[in-house]
Amino acid sequence: MSAELPPKPIHLEPSKLGTKEYWDNLYATEITNHSLDPTDEGTVWFDDSSAEDKILSFLSEQICDNHILGSDITRENCSFLDLGTGNGHFLFSLRGDEDGEEEGWRGRMLGVDYSERSVEFAKRIAESKGFGESSSADGGREVEFKWWDLMSQDPARVVLEGKNEKGWDVILDKGTFDAISLSEEKDEQGKRICEGYKERVVPLIRAGGIFLVTSCNWTEEELRGWFEGGELEYKDTIKYKSFSYGGRKGQTISSVYFRKLGSP
Repeated sequence: MSAELPPKPIHLEPSKLGTKEYWDNLYATEITNHSLDPTDEGTVWFDDSSAEDKILSFLSEQICDNHILGSDITRENCSFLDLGTGNGHFLFSLRGDEDGEEEGWRGRMLGVDYSERSVEFAKRIAESKGFGESSSADGGREVEFKWWDLMSQDPARVVLEGKNEKGWDVILDKGTFDAISLSEEKDEQGKRICEGYKERVVPLIRAGGIFLVTSCNWTEEELRGWFEGGELEYKDTIKYKSFSYGGRKGQTISSVYFRKLGSP
């Protein structure tokens, strides 16, 4: 008998953080700040929990040491798709130091966002770091960014194309499901759009690939309730510093990874 799946969580109350207008305005401000001070690269999400460092260590251990994607997937060719990329900071961290002093990942990296201003901002930073389009001619270090709305636009010829026509090795979500969960938008059936998030994401993952979601609004159990089952199996949770309140222990954020069933 298969294990019982976690219960599906209740919805969050809608918020302005679930609107495109909010994110367009935020990144317009960050573009202005960056123009005045090129060292200002905007917000690093979940920085207070050292999430990026923990996720980087986790990916290195799981992919390079434990070979969860197979022995043929390494730092040199592992592909990453970042959903709701924002300023692209996490992809830049994955790529590593532009002078090659820090070991980084060398496979294709693509960040997508439904805010055109986000994409504009990420591209500006990429150029300043040496990860722009010009870098592809001298070592293939480009980090790509595209405007694309996960919840409404066809992934063909934008996200699922070329070598990634059948999906990506790793799909990253750091707060994007949080924002979508705060949207009051509804689909044609009258359901909150977050209900359809999983079915939009699963086709983007190649068979045997992984989906790693980080959230400050949902617990590990709730994320499992949203995503576990069907083609996705729960694999592990990244551990962060915990706190105790009212006799219960918890974490300020949760990072959970799932594997898509099947072989590449």
